[in-house]
Parts: sequence; structure tokens; C-alpha cells
Amino acid sequence: MKVATTLAAALSLAPTATALNILMNNDDGFGSGNLRELYKLLKAAGHDVLIVAPATQQSGQGGRSDFSTYANLTSPAQYDIVPAGAPAVGTDPNDSSIWYYNGTPAACTFVALDYVLPRYYPGWTPDLALAGPNYGTNLGPFVYSLSGTLGATYAAVSRSIPAIALSASNSAVAYFNVTNATHPAALAAKASYAVVEQFINATTEGSAVLPLGYGINVNIPELSDDTLPPVVKSRLTGEAETDVAVYDEDKKTFTWGNVRPLAAGVNACYNGDCSLPGETYVVANGGISVSVFTIDYDAPSVPYTEMVFAKVESLFSAGSGRNDTEGYQTKPAQKKRMMTGRDVYRM
Repeated sequence: MKVATTLAAALSLAPTATALNILMNNDDGFGSGNLRELYKLLKAAGHDVLIVAPATQQSGQGGRSDFSTYANLTSPAQYDIVPAGAPAVGTDPNDSSIWYYNGTPAACTFVALDYVLPRYYPGWTPDLALAGPNYGTNLGPFVYSLSGTLGATYAAVSRSIPAIALSASNSAVAYFNVTNATHPAALAAKASYAVVEQFINATTEGSAVLPLGYGINVNIPELSDDTLPPVVKSRLTGEAETDVAVYDEDKKTFTWGNVRPLAAGVNACYNGDCSLPGETYVVANGGISVSVFTIDYDAPSVPYTEMVFAKVESLFSAGSGRNDTEGYQTKPAQKKRMMTGRDVYRM
């Protein structure tokens, strides 16, 4: 049952007691209607907001940090906002606080932190990073690694910035085609704002919005009016989807589908409160899901983890008569260059 709270009442766009520096990003492109509508709401509330987002649509890139090898755009930016030949990183001609970069969402996070801010906004440090609202929901652990919206978010969290991923259930629209307050993009932005502003208002001035290494994944159901749906504490796992490869006999190509029955692997619960509903279930039943994640991907300290380590215990102890992790816990870090996946890719 929906609560009798309108989005308009939840917004209260008077300047907030705590004005933050907010860095925005997304994977749908810097001309996204959803992105621009939330940007306007945050600015109206008194926050200092900058957008650094992809020059073109970059959905499905996950946390891939792909930087352009060209100094200039080889084709026009999204919706022809910026012409081909313009610098690969620059500002919207109508708003100098909105930047584009010709790279993936995660790359935009890093370009913002390591180029745009130090060069053009010295001393401006983000208090909060927001990605989205995305066109379409990003539900469950599988899309955590697939979604560009989430990729931009955990890139920020990895750099010690509190970050929130926001995803809605509306379709893509150019920002200049959002012409009224009841447009789906406007409603998605208002619902996103209601959640974001609650996090901000509940934070003591001078404190971080989230603990170090923490991020938030918010998903919003389809909105038909300005009624705020129930906001539900949730988790990533729980009736979550993962892919199956679907082969087209005629085209001889593959596409994706949702595996049935639901896969147990993507829904295994080891961390956090396993009694919480999964975000997939919450959104399917008309609620706004709010899930908490951390950057720490380590397996939990449970018997299963001990059993896994035990399988190679003889290797850990080989040659030294003790578990070599003991020595590594006390030795300073070795300054040796290790080959990374990125190095292998470039070979």
C-alpha cells in the first residue's frame, strides 16, 4: 500500500541546513533528462553541484575504466550538444557546471577527481557522489558488476567518497524534452532527491554522509504520479536475476535472457541481514529499495571460508613450517611492480 506522501511534500526545496559539494555522474550520457532534473533539484536546494558524465550513452560498462585515446571527439556528443572535433573533455555550452568526457562512467569519475576538479575547481572536494538516476533499474549482485551507474558509484567509493547509485524505471529522454513536472524523468528525479536529501539531512554537519568504503544502491519503481512509494530497507540478493545466453538459430548470434529457475549462486546470502527483502522483490512490488554495499569484497569469516582455505593449507605452510601469512602481516609492503590485468591487456 502506498503511503500518503506526495513527492512535492517530501521535497521541500528550501535551502538545506547543510549544503554539500555534490559530484554527479551516470552512464546514460551528460544529456540525460533524469540526470539534469536531479541536478536542478539539488541546485535549487542550495548544494554546489558539478556533473562530469559520459559524452555519449555508456550503459553496461560496469566498473570498466576506459579512457579515450583521442584528444578530440570523433563524432558529436549526445544529442549533438557538442560537435565533433571538440575536446574530448569539456563543458556544456549552456552550463559550465556540466562537464562531459569521452569515456566510460568509471573513467568519468576519475577524470573528474584528477583533472576537472584540481584544474578548474581547486579546493573543491566532493562530499557526496551521485550516479543517475539511470534509465531502468539496476537490481541484484549481477548488475552490480555490469551497470555503468554502479561502476561510477563504486569508483567514487574506492576513492573514499560517499556515493549513491540511483536507478529508475522510466525510458530514456533528452533533458530538453522534459517540459513539465509530471514527466517520468521529473518524477524519477524527485523520488531520487527525496532519498538523497534524507541521507544528507540525517548527517551531522562536518560528518561524512556514509562510512568509509560504503555505498548505496537505490532503485525506484515505475511512477505514475507524485505519490512517494514506500521506501524499503533491502539487500542486493534475494530473487535477483542473472543471465543466460540465448542463441538465435537464424542469425547465429547470442543475446541475453534471465535464467530460470532463479540461480542460487547470485542469491546466496553470507553477509549482512539475510532477513531483509531483496531489492528485486521490493521494486517488483512497488517500493523504492535502499541497499547498502561496501567495497570490501572479501569472503566472510564463516566455516565455508575456512573450508576453502583448508583445501590449499599445504601450500600455505610449504617450506617454512608455518603459515606464511604471519610473516606478511608484519613485513612492510614490497615495492615490486606486479603485472596487472591492465598490463596483460596491453601486451
